[in-house]
Amino acid sequence: MPDPRVEIRYCTKCRWMLRAAWIAQELLSTFEHSVGEVALIPGKSGQFQVIANGELVWDRKTDDGFPQAKELKQRVRDVIDPQRDLGHSDRTAPQQPSPQ
Repeated sequence: MPDPRVEIRYCTKCRWMLRAAWIAQELLSTFEHSVGEVALIPGKSGQFQVIANGELVWDRKTDDGFPQAKELKQRVRDVIDPQRDLGHSDRTAPQQPSPQ
């Protein structure tokens, strides 16, 4: 079975290539041994989507904006390697005590 493929489709008119490249770098750093490639694909107007193994994991329009790296890594992991522990990216922040 081939290694998973991640696609990042971004709007060139909106100049989101640097954002797409940053996301690609984050995913490649986290999943360096779990993913076969991360492809940057110029897309349609206003488009910013992340697709892992053919499954849409983030869409700027339906997910209401751009992803935070932590949430995107969790979503990609859930598709390509659900048993994987992402360490600090899987932990929730400790609850702050409420003011008295």
